[in-house]
Amino acid sequence: QLWQLPYYSGFGGTTNPASIEAAYAVREFFADDGMERVFFTSGGSDSVDTALRLARQYHRLRGEPTRTKFLSLKKGYHGTHWGGASVNGNNRFRINYEPLLPGCFHIPAPYTYRNPFDESDPARLTEKIAAAMVDEIEFQDPSTIAAFIMEPILGAGGVIVPDASFMGRMRDICDRYGIVMISDEVICGFGRTGDWTGARHWGVQPDMVTMAKGVTSGYFPVGGVLVSGEVAEVFEAADARGTLWTGYTYSAHPVGSAAVVACLSETLRLDTRTNAGQRGTQLYEGVRKLAEKHDIIGDVRGGHGLLTGIEIVSDRAAKTPMDAETMQRIHTATYEAGAMVRLGAHNILMSPPLVISEADIDVILSALDAGFSAA
Repeated sequence: QLWQLPYYSGFGGTTNPASIEAAYAVREFFADDGMERVFFTSGGSDSVDTALRLARQYHRLRGEPTRTKFLSLKKGYHGTHWGGASVNGNNRFRINYEPLLPGCFHIPAPYTYRNPFDESDPARLTEKIAAAMVDEIEFQDPSTIAAFIMEPILGAGGVIVPDASFMGRMRDICDRYGIVMISDEVICGFGRTGDWTGARHWGVQPDMVTMAKGVTSGYFPVGGVLVSGEVAEVFEAADARGTLWTGYTYSAHPVGSAAVVACLSETLRLDTRTNAGQRGTQLYEGVRKLAEKHDIIGDVRGGHGLLTGIEIVSDRAAKTPMDAETMQRIHTATYEAGAMVRLGAHNILMSPPLVISEADIDVILSALDAGFSAA
């Protein structure tokens, strides 16, 4: 593809063979999620901002122009662009840049280890969050809410795994109030959860999907927004007001499109979701065993594919977050023992390659053991 037409913008109604092929490949991949159309972007942050725009436009086309507000989860992560930062639920991505987009409101995360309800049971916590969401919608006025965006498993916020009923409960509330549901699959998509998408993992069909990362395995910067047939129909049946006056210079870039087709083909051939499920269980259970040995491990989250979070505390009973100096010491010792892990404040976040081997997981666990011993 590099030796053919390297670039021509798809912004003005033009296209190219590679992007057409990529669009069909992506649509087929997300067909079981109810998605029928795709709008390519350059990455996850682009995808989130585009989805928020499309949600507002969708309601405007349906004769509900007052639906402009957004709901999201605290601890959720949705990129660093202005819209994404505004619906982010991590304050470290917000504080230095406020005021952000008005009309963005947050509800508690399904975080059993720390939540305002002091509730450790996942199912009961789901019901309390659902009640809080309904309360917020009623307070804001349902006719002003455009969309609710969530990650099926919250990644950068600490690998927060909700109860199996949670996403479906949010779907029901969105349906009741006519709110667009956006599933942010930038991290969870393409096999990470042990299923091809996070929404599918929980048995939910959203109205929109944002994706990036795994669609090309990082070989080329590509993202996208997918919409359901019901949403697409509203745009396609409209007059000129249904035109998407948004886009990016490198949307549907032919080289990126070729990478999409090749990567999805290889992803399906390797059946990476199955390996993610098996190796994810190995990693999760291995870390839980380490928690029996190291009392600085306050909480272990995961068990749904290759996403594992470890919350480090200085006092397990009081759940006191570990200090930064000790966290850095743990990180350095883990790295020197053979594994590179990511720190998120006092959390260790891991999302290893979907093709990782059983032996590699053993290396990670051994390195973590060394890191915790260095604390």
